[in-house]
Amino acid sequence: MQRSTERILTTHVGSMPRPQEVVDLLFAEDRGELTAVERAQYDAIMARNVAEVVQKQVSAGVDIPSDGEMSKISYATYIRHRLTGFEIGEVPRATPKDLDEFPEFRDRLATAGGTPRYHRPICTGPIGVKDLAPLQKDIANLKAALAAAGVAEGFMNAASPGVVAVFQPNKYYDSHAEYLQALAEVMKVEYEAIVNAGLILQVDCPDLAMGRHIKFRDVDDDTFLRSAGLQVEALNYALENVPADRVRMHLCWGNYEGPHTHDIPLQKVLPTVLQAKPSAIQFEASNPRHAHERQVWAAADIPGDKVLIPGVLDTTTNFVEHPELVAERIEKFARIVGPERVIAGTDCGFGTFAGFGAIHPTICWAKLEAMTAGARLASGRLFA
Repeated sequence: MQRSTERILTTHVGSMPRPQEVVDLLFAEDRGELTAVERAQYDAIMARNVAEVVQKQVSAGVDIPSDGEMSKISYATYIRHRLTGFEIGEVPRATPKDLDEFPEFRDRLATAGGTPRYHRPICTGPIGVKDLAPLQKDIANLKAALAAAGVAEGFMNAASPGVVAVFQPNKYYDSHAEYLQALAEVMKVEYEAIVNAGLILQVDCPDLAMGRHIKFRDVDDDTFLRSAGLQVEALNYALENVPADRVRMHLCWGNYEGPHTHDIPLQKVLPTVLQAKPSAIQFEASNPRHAHERQVWAAADIPGDKVLIPGVLDTTTNFVEHPELVAERIEKFARIVGPERVIAGTDCGFGTFAGFGAIHPTICWAKLEAMTAGARLASGRLFA
């Protein structure tokens, strides 16, 4: 994993706004309605858009870019196109507990189109690898785009076993633990393929935080934390053949503007998170509900091989952060673990679901440019 002893590097969580032609293809694919013409054009459109989004990231000053998750309708539901055992279906959707406590606001969000619409996979049979071609195409597209842009290192997102198990209902396996193990067995194939291709793997783990106020909203913290421990065990098993320094993980309480009054505190989940194998941890550190938790990191016993990637941009607001504020946020974490172990990141993605995101696409790039400028300011002070 790229590190620097001369300046603060920059990255982000992964998803970028998809152009409308990509959104249309992804939803047609999800509905099983791709025409023969669209299918023939699909690969070329994806390759072109990955090349363009990587170049835009580089132009904005991002040191470690991704493919923007162009080929994925969302960070976890994409798995139904790659794995057996999943079907789409209708099951009651648990809304975040904080939104249910403000029903008028919740309903206004839904009426205004503030909630994503997509098919939800349900596990109804044995899980196995169905098709590796989409993964292989994603890898080839990103590597080609990185080479064209002259970038040494890029990362690719993949769902953690836990995020699939927590947010995709299980109607086949006898227990949550059995479901997790089945997912770990197949996701390790994806993880190893990404790393063996020379890319950095990012496993997305909102199950370790956001899961508390959605699936586990009606139990106590201890019950949730026991489940989170199982999810970390499954992740570590899936990563057994992957070097820790080739993996980073993303911790998230939900990339939506809302009260977030039921977010579990970082202090409670951090001991579990620190048990995970990835050497880098990317986490929310800018939004009004979690910006104060740098104090938790300062008090924690952080292993010396861990790299922190704090979010220095809020991904739920179209405010463009001032570079001085970005620099201030970076410097606070540099004082905790040293500047060589800090990479500037974002709270979450800019396009968590295809065609849906709080940040206007053009403002996304302005925010990334502000992050670059802030990292430059911080570097001048930290490495002087």
